[in-house]
Amino acid sequence: MTAFTAQEVSRTSRVLVTGGSGYLGTQLIATLLKAGRPVRATVRSLAHEAGLRAAVRRGRADDAGLEVVAAHLTSDEGWPAAVAGCEEVHHVASPFPVLQPEDPDELIVPAREGTLRVLRAARAAGARRVVLTSSFAAIGYTPKPGAEFTEADWTDPDTPGLEPYPRSKAIAERAAWDLMGRDGGGTELVVVNPTFILGPSLTTGLRSSMELIKAMLDGTMSVAPRRRFGVADVRDVADLHIRAMAAPEAAGKRFLAVADGPTLSFLEVAQILRRRLGPLAARVPTQEVPGEDPPRPIIHNDRAREQLGWRPRPAETTIVETAENLRDLGLLEAAH
Repeated sequence: MTAFTAQEVSRTSRVLVTGGSGYLGTQLIATLLKAGRPVRATVRSLAHEAGLRAAVRRGRADDAGLEVVAAHLTSDEGWPAAVAGCEEVHHVASPFPVLQPEDPDELIVPAREGTLRVLRAARAAGARRVVLTSSFAAIGYTPKPGAEFTEADWTDPDTPGLEPYPRSKAIAERAAWDLMGRDGGGTELVVVNPTFILGPSLTTGLRSSMELIKAMLDGTMSVAPRRRFGVADVRDVADLHIRAMAAPEAAGKRFLAVADGPTLSFLEVAQILRRRLGPLAARVPTQEVPGEDPPRPIIHNDRAREQLGWRPRPAETTIVETAENLRDLGLLEAAH
């Protein structure tokens, strides 16, 4: 269990988690509740409350310590009440598309304005620290010689051909640092930059990032895209959020979240599934789309490991447990 040591934060103080009903939000809330921290979670609509509470219980946490409130990234309404009395704010909510929109502003505007809305509300409420979920998309989507990336790197939103999602993440994170750098008002900012998040879901619906694993297992992805990427387990990203909130020395820093070892291709993910899961993975792709191999990025997680004591699961474990979770949730019937 993670220790909460930062500035002697009271274990009875309520923690705010935005995007509480999401893939990462539910894992983070369950982890906090199991550590004895009362949590307030925002959802876009209180219609999501029952599903959120069920997800938290599925994560073996007692939801008695959970308060659920409605607040939307596109509106100021609800945010002052959401942050009231919360010394710690985990801002997890952000749109993640399966398909890139034709209009980039569909992603960029809510990502940027929603982030600024939450930060301003947290600052006005006197929160000690905000830990923001950004993405590797804000770090490593501009080509770089050697394709080696650390927290010092930034995606240039004006990179030719850059898709709306990485643009939105880079723009939103830059805006967050600019705002807090100008006037944090005593509120500290820490940013977590995960690579491709996988791992078991506490919700019963299909989460965006898991759809690619489902497509491989169902055979709807018949040929593997020729891409290389890092993997981060959703449970480890939740753990890193908590460590980033607790450590005094984390203030003002970014932390890459990626499993140890080399980055992977979709074909290598398919090979792991086939080797580990046998018949369940009989339909995964065996070939990549034609073309030249893109650079295999080298993504460093040294800062999180050395400064926060973070120890991520092996990528293979995460990939296999994602597939098993899809099976256990009954989301793979089309494969049989």
